[in-house]
Parts: sequence; structure tokens; C-alpha cells
Amino acid sequence: MFSTRSGAARLALGTIIVLIAVKVIVAVVTGSISITAQATDSFLDLIAVAITLFAVRMAMMPADEEHPFGHGKVEGIAAIIQAVLIVGAGGFIVYSAVMRIVDGATVEMTEAGIGVMLFSTVVSIFLARHLSRVSRSTRSLALEASARNITADIYSAAGVLLAMVSIRLTGLAIIDPIIALCVAILIFKSAYDVIRKSVRELADARLPEEEEKTLTTTIIEHRGQLAGFHAIRSRRAGNQRFIDLHLVMPRNASLEEAHAMCDHIEEDIKTRLPGTSVTIHCEPCQVECAECRVLGCSLRQ
Repeated sequence: MFSTRSGAARLALGTIIVLIAVKVIVAVVTGSISITAQATDSFLDLIAVAITLFAVRMAMMPADEEHPFGHGKVEGIAAIIQAVLIVGAGGFIVYSAVMRIVDGATVEMTEAGIGVMLFSTVVSIFLARHLSRVSRSTRSLALEASARNITADIYSAAGVLLAMVSIRLTGLAIIDPIIALCVAILIFKSAYDVIRKSVRELADARLPEEEEKTLTTTIIEHRGQLAGFHAIRSRRAGNQRFIDLHLVMPRNASLEEAHAMCDHIEEDIKTRLPGTSVTIHCEPCQVECAECRVLGCSLRQ
């Protein structure tokens, strides 16, 4: 139920709503700026997951007349929006922490803060792992961005938990805004990672090196039937890959043989790189060879 892109997004949505409610209540009771920062971060996670859910549904829509390559880039746009929200949350936390240092407010009922942050840390660990697993299996950039957001929450929640324990033991309330500033740094780092990866996809960057290596290996395995290949181009949009390339066929290969070879290689590529749209341009070999390395080609000349 929660192993699909939309199912994982709904699970994240419900979980974050619960975390926000608990953190807001405890933040009001304790007066802790670090817990308030956590609640703010979770609220932005809620908005981000809502955006993710919308983007995932849009990205799953099939290609149409106006979008012949599908709607995969919606996920990249959603990830950029999430990153902007993350930066906004970090800025708010920095401002609030600095004002708390200046004003010197105290923190009360640290036991409640310890309990809620421990709960938040454990829940966030399980949620982030699940979102990461689903994002890898479905190749969803939006879910990956949400998983990164939740992962940042794990570290920040653990930091706030440590702050609450320290304040409880030492009585030094200054620890609270200092930890909040550390949370802001983690938030900014998460935003940078999301923006960097999203911009690469929206700018049609090539596929990762390991995927392109898989592609070339698949083609090279047919070297006994091809004269060569070149002009490989690749990109990714959401969970969809797009590849186009030129295959060089033996000069005397028939149209039927060339077409069959293109279909065969296309299927091999799709098997090894699921969710790939392949476009192949076929051209004849222009080289005169006494002994061609392509099986049977020299016998035809």
C-alpha cells in the first residue's frame, strides 16, 4: 500500500501531521526555540510532501499531445520548490535563535521536550528509510527530496534532544538557541543537495556514469553484428530515461535486418535500464574493409 510513489507520499503526509501537532504543543509548553525550529521545519516538510504528492501524480500521467515526452520534469520542479521552502525555514530558525540569544529566555519542562524529540527522532528514522527505499525503486526525484528533508530532521531532532538533556542536567538555557543554529546549518545543507540534483535534471544533464556504462556495455555485446555506434545522448526526467544513439550497420545489411537489430538492442537496453525511451538512428558503414569484423559482412562484399 505504501510501497508506491503516491502511497509513500501519503504515509509521509500523515506522519508529518502527527509530528507537527506534538512538537507545537511541547514548544508552547517548554518555550524552547529549538523545538519551535523543529516544528517549523516539520511544517515546511508538510508543505513539501503535499507538493510531492501532487508532483508524483502529475509525473505518472502518460505522455499527451502537448507533452510528448511525458510529465517527469514536474518532479524536478517540485524538488526545487521544496528546496526554497527549506531555505526559508533555515532563515526563520536563524533569526529566532539570534533573538533568543539576545533576549536570554529560559526553557521550562525539559522532560516534555526530551520525550517528544526522542519520539520524533525514532519516527523520522523509519519514515526516511522507507521514502529512500521507495524513491530508489521508483526513481522518484520528488520522493528523494522528501527523504532528504526527513533525514535532515533526524539529525536536527537528535541535536535538539541532546540540547534538552543538556539543559536538564546543567540548567544552561543558552544551549537551546545554539542547537537551533546547528539545525539551521543542516537545513541549508539539505536544500543545497536538493537544488544541485534538481537543476542537473531540469538542465538535461546526462545519465550517471554507471548507467551510461551499462548502456555502452549492452551495445558492445552485439559487436559481432554491428560496424559501430556513436552520438549517444542521454537525459532523465523524473523516473523516465531518454536515450538516442546512432548504430552503424554493415553496408550490405538489408532494411529488415537493420530494423530487427535496432529492435533487439532497444529491448536489451530497456531490460537493463527500466523506464527508458530509446531512439535509434541507423546508418550504413562507409568504410571499405578487406576483412570486416562484423560476422558475414566480408562475405557479402
